[in-house]
Amino acid sequence: MRKTILSVLGVALAIGAIFLGKFLIDNNTKPKPKFSREIKSVFVKEVDNKEVDIVLTASGSLVAKDKIEIFSEVQGLLKTSNKPFKAGSNYNRGEVLLSLNSDEFYASIQSQKSNLYNLITSTLPDLRLDYPSEFKKWESYLQSFDLEKTTPKLPSFTSDKEKYFITGRGILTAYYNVKNLEVRLTKHQIRAPFTGVLTEALVSPGTLVRTGQKLGEYIKPGVYEMEVSINAAFADLLKVGNSVALTNLEKTKNYTGKVVRVNGKVDQTSQTIKAYVEISDNDLKEGMFLEANLVGKSEKDAIEISRKLLVNNKAVYTVKNDSILTLVNVDPVYFGDENVVIKGLENNQKILSQVLPGAFDGMIVKINKK
Repeated sequence: MRKTILSVLGVALAIGAIFLGKFLIDNNTKPKPKFSREIKSVFVKEVDNKEVDIVLTASGSLVAKDKIEIFSEVQGLLKTSNKPFKAGSNYNRGEVLLSLNSDEFYASIQSQKSNLYNLITSTLPDLRLDYPSEFKKWESYLQSFDLEKTTPKLPSFTSDKEKYFITGRGILTAYYNVKNLEVRLTKHQIRAPFTGVLTEALVSPGTLVRTGQKLGEYIKPGVYEMEVSINAAFADLLKVGNSVALTNLEKTKNYTGKVVRVNGKVDQTSQTIKAYVEISDNDLKEGMFLEANLVGKSEKDAIEISRKLLVNNKAVYTVKNDSILTLVNVDPVYFGDENVVIKGLENNQKILSQVLPGAFDGMIVKINKK
């Protein structure tokens, strides 16, 4: 009896352990998570291929087209004049910009003139004896000689004998020495070559000016040139006479210029070529910084999009069947600062108009029609 009871209890305990283990296992099983599939919205635009103007953007500062740096070719004290030799002073064509004291130099010229006069005077008696036919013209020349005026041109020679005679007396040497000094005397006074304004003055009245010293800078306002650097790859697009749209940095004023020169040399370091744009406007000032848009050429069957939409510089995302994102290879023909001109898409194809983070080829999307 005792063995029978123990056997029954053992079997009961084993069965109970089995059921208890099964119960615990069933209660420990977690339910499988359910994921909701999210479909992102995208903004698109339809492709409309057309003729796109390729605009080369560049910038630079203005330089006056007519501009001179004033240097002294002689030495002397700077004299005062009717207008102060200071930056901002305006001058008319031919008006005296500045003048240097030339008293000492003038006295030297008068001495050389007197020497020439004496040489011709001492030669006249010999001319009357040896060349009586030439005497009259040299006598008339001497009578017209005025020490206070510019030295007149010597009479022309009628024979080689006369020429050798005059040359042997040192008259030609003395004459050309005087003419040389007269030319240098005129350089003590500098006149305005055109109507303009003084932009830089480096000396003041009473200053001792030395030969070769820079005195200032003078420009003609109203007409300016701007040097711009363009990528050498577009050198064939630059043509003299092309119209150029220009704006100031604040984008508040617009100007129009034209290409007047194109350098024939490519900078080896930057691989750029320089073009020169001429602008005429009374509101402009030298040194102003402007931005230029040069129309190079037109590309047919192309569109212009943001550079951010270009993937690896060779592809863009299109939306196929209004739901599938597809990566399509394109042909970029010009890269600007912010935009790129591309070819290779068909009309009415839908491409992304805004960047989609995490986009990939084959991604399911929906078009946002707002």
